Amino acid sequence: MDQVKIGKFIAERRKAAGLTQMQLAERLLITDRAVSKWENGRSLPDSSIMLELCNILGISVNELLCGEVVLMENYNKELEKNLIEMVKQKEQADKRLLFLEYLVGGLLVAVLLAATMIASFVQMEEWLRVVIILGGLAPLLIATPFMLKIEQTAGYYECRRCGHRYVPKYKAVFMAMHSGRTRYMRCPECKKLSWQKKVISKD
Repeated sequence: MDQVKIGKFIAERRKAAGLTQMQLAERLLITDRAVSKWENGRSLPDSSIMLELCNILGISVNELLCGEVVLMENYNKELEKNLIEMVKQKEQADKRLLFLEYLVGGLLVAVLLAATMIASFVQMEEWLRVVIILGGLAPLLIATPFMLKIEQTAGYYECRRCGHRYVPKYKAVFMAMHSGRTRYMRCPECKKLSWQKKVISKD
């Protein structure tokens, strides 16, 4: 999707509707800065307000994502193209999130190891050793729920028994035994427990 083209199209349709950026923002309950970012091609409207935005501008979501009015004979083709593009963008975003999870986790484990080494080999009072180790452990403990949230929502888990791919609930991911990103969970499709691996695509 061409963000610059979409931005120009939003600006054109907003002006055609006789609205200023501020007026459009007020109707969507957002800031005029957000509208400005769309129109300058720096971001896309959030999916939660996309339908309302399209209703105000008198266009379809498909036309918004195309950045132009779509003729009926090309509608299905353009819709399919946009859906494929959205799936690709989600997969790329999920890959970045999962890489970030590994990066942050690795850095925090390194901090904990460094704190443990310092506390073990440097001469100091016992209370200071405990403080240093706890100081190294605290960031990891604080970040763990956020890293689990990334793992839960980015990509899908694939049931080894039936092949069903799904996004599990946070509690299921949190409570499951795991080896890396493979978790022992109950599949919502076949209702059986198995070791389920993390995959990026739905199909």
